[in-house]
Amino acid sequence: MINYNPKEWVTFIFRFSKSDTFRRLLPLLILVGFYAGIIAYLELTYLNLAESNNLKNVGQMHSVLGFVISLLLVFRTNTAYDRWWEGRKIWGTLTNSSRNLAMKLQACVADPTDRQYFKRLIPRFARALKCHLRENEEYVEEDDLTAKAAGQHVPNRIAAALYARLHHMHSSGSLSTAQLLLLNEELRTFTEVTGACERIKNTPIPFTYSVFIKKFIFFYVMTLPFGWVFSMGYYVVPVVVLILYAFASLELIAEEIENPFGTDDNDLPLDTICENIQLHVTELLP
Repeated sequence: MINYNPKEWVTFIFRFSKSDTFRRLLPLLILVGFYAGIIAYLELTYLNLAESNNLKNVGQMHSVLGFVISLLLVFRTNTAYDRWWEGRKIWGTLTNSSRNLAMKLQACVADPTDRQYFKRLIPRFARALKCHLRENEEYVEEDDLTAKAAGQHVPNRIAAALYARLHHMHSSGSLSTAQLLLLNEELRTFTEVTGACERIKNTPIPFTYSVFIKKFIFFYVMTLPFGWVFSMGYYVVPVVVLILYAFASLELIAEEIENPFGTDDNDLPLDTICENIQLHVTELLP
């Protein structure tokens, strides 16, 4: 995730970052610019259609369709941002639960060995969940628990180990029933967070809806020169390129943030969150 100052307007306008949509769309923008120029040249030079009232009315059709496609893109970006923000709230819940669990363990558990066990595994759960969501990151820790978990659901194995340790402590008498129930509430949140993150990651926007928006943008932009060339001449070329850049950029941004657990510049700072959990748990369980 990029850290930035939202008040620096000049920096935003004239700086192009790696995640800027202009770089990703540049080949398509050049191609569409050539296409618009060819259509304008043929209509104005060879086809002599400048006086055709029928084709002039195409511009009015684009005004209506432009309003419709704007509504679709607003809904698309809002839906994607809701997924991004929900993911951030879920990881905030994991951070708070890790802190609360560490604080309660600090008060309930006196055995240094048990404290060190939870001090080691609570932050590892967050890191394992991060790698599980990203898929392209392999979770590697110097621990027998995770070494045996190759190809399996590592966050579940770590959560199960935490549960098993609590019940072992209860069975041995070092943890009362009331304390077990108190700690169980915080630990239960770990599996709920895992399920919520998997729901966001494994449930993208419906395929038909995504395809429809892309087709709508494509055909809208491809027909723009036919109706606007009569009133704008060759200036229609930069106008068409600008409209394509605006519409396609919104779609690209929505595609990037609808899965907020990756490594793109606009995804959630999961590495930083995991480091904070490690720091807080280490402070609470000395």
